[in-house]
Amino acid sequence: MDSQANSLINPDTRVGLTGAQPAAAGAAALPAGAGGAADLGGGFSSRLSSISQMRGNPRAPLIIAVAVLVAVVAALYLWSRAPDYKVLFSNLSDRDGGAIITALQQANVPYKFAEGGGAILVPSDQVHEMRLRLAAQGLPKGGSVGFELMDNQKFGISQFAEQINYQRALEGELEKTVESISTVREARVHLAIPKPSVFVRDKEAPSASVLVNLYPGRALDEGQVVAVTHMVASAVPDMPVKNVTIVDQDGNLLTQSSSSAGLDPTQLKYQRQIEHDTQQRIDAILGPLFGAGNAHSQVSADLDFSHVEQTAESYGPNGNPQQASIRSQQTSASTESSTGAAQGVPGALSNTPPQPASAPIDAPASGASTTASTPTSQRKDATTNYELDKTVRHVEQPIGSIKRLSVAVVINNMPITDARGHVTMQPVPADLLAKVDQLVKDAMGYDAQRGDSVNVVNSAFTKIDDPLANIPWWRTPDMLALYKQIATWLGIGAVALFLYFAMVRPALRRAFPPPPQPAEPMSSAVAIGSAGEPILLDGVPAANGEKAAGIDDDGVSVDLLSFENHKQKFERNLEYARTIARQDPKIVATVVKNWVSE
Repeated sequence: MDSQANSLINPDTRVGLTGAQPAAAGAAALPAGAGGAADLGGGFSSRLSSISQMRGNPRAPLIIAVAVLVAVVAALYLWSRAPDYKVLFSNLSDRDGGAIITALQQANVPYKFAEGGGAILVPSDQVHEMRLRLAAQGLPKGGSVGFELMDNQKFGISQFAEQINYQRALEGELEKTVESISTVREARVHLAIPKPSVFVRDKEAPSASVLVNLYPGRALDEGQVVAVTHMVASAVPDMPVKNVTIVDQDGNLLTQSSSSAGLDPTQLKYQRQIEHDTQQRIDAILGPLFGAGNAHSQVSADLDFSHVEQTAESYGPNGNPQQASIRSQQTSASTESSTGAAQGVPGALSNTPPQPASAPIDAPASGASTTASTPTSQRKDATTNYELDKTVRHVEQPIGSIKRLSVAVVINNMPITDARGHVTMQPVPADLLAKVDQLVKDAMGYDAQRGDSVNVVNSAFTKIDDPLANIPWWRTPDMLALYKQIATWLGIGAVALFLYFAMVRPALRRAFPPPPQPAEPMSSAVAIGSAGEPILLDGVPAANGEKAAGIDDDGVSVDLLSFENHKQKFERNLEYARTIARQDPKIVATVVKNWVSE
């Protein structure tokens, strides 16, 4: 019977089989009063046995791994089903934040905070809807108010208070407009609007001061500063652009650069465009002659952005009065004549009638007698108006005209190939340099009266050695980066294979052992013939006087002469095991579990 037990059950299992009957007997022999203690001891022993069985179960790691995998999958599923929160509003004041949270609570919309409470997040599918609903309620109001301040005007408000409210509303609207720029986080606008006066000499122009708080890492360029300046100046009546001052949060004056430089960004861009176009034309005409990279040019343009309007009125002298055009002519003449006055002493003699005329022999000259007798006065005036030469010229010079162009060109030495095929770098001939100078002048639009200058120089270029030129292809940085990437993936693959062969595969083998192979029949293990001599065992003859032997599955030496006896014992043990399995299946199950664990 012991040999049967050895062939069927290991020693630990045999102890379990034999010890099961005394335990059962002992349990049956307990008195009735010890039932509670027996139950307590049995429950504790069952728990210990369960824990020991769980520890000895080879499938326990697999079960734990599957449980962890299921938990991870469930967590990922729940996380994927969780709502995706997006920013509703950020950088809100405390008052606006409280009003928005109250509105969200009333609408039963979930929310949470981010960025240290600086942003309010809601589910992504409700962001646009909540923004529209909050905008209908006037939220967020922001730190400034606009023209909505004029909606609730009180009856009987004074003119001064009404003017102040209008100024506050205008400042608030300007702040909102400036804050709409992407680089501006917050803005403050202060307007100084003087009181209107009926006297022209007492009239003052309004002014504005703008403080912009920019986002970290951002800045306003000169074009944006000029745009904000013109926008504020255009929003207030009679405000000149020079009266607008813009300051950032660090106290830097942003309007100083554009006013002191004299050129706005548009003018600077136009100047760079002129220089770039001229340089591109020069490089395009020199490239085919000397090759790419063998000729470099630089252009400096001096432009005139002054706006000049000139009006001139000149009068030219009259060359020939006969050919001049008469505008008007006026002539006047007058003649006055009178007789001689009465002479003599007034009295009776003067009233004497005149004597008869007599002609004297020596008569005086006619002129003298006429003058003496009849005095005459003549006057003649003539006025002639001619057309004067008049020239009126109105000249407006174009803005951005070129005052002067300066071009510098440097040319590398030319490669010369000798009769043997050797290439040497030699200076450019003088006649070719003269041709290049003329080509550059034609390409740039040279004007001597404008003061343009061109300088063409031939010099050997300094060769910059490429550090990667002499490195083999398999040592270039791109290849090294590829090697690192391949090594990384190989390392990941090696770790994965190590984990599979060291942990996963043994666990799978312990959890799912291969089915037992059927015992091969010992066809050649027939011991003794009819004559008493030994027979071949697997083709090997047994020695004289020795017994033919074989090895069973458990590594135990088996006497081939008693093969039939072992076979009969195996049949009996098998029948005994079947009987035990029918009588007490739990014990057999425990034995099988121990076999699997081993």
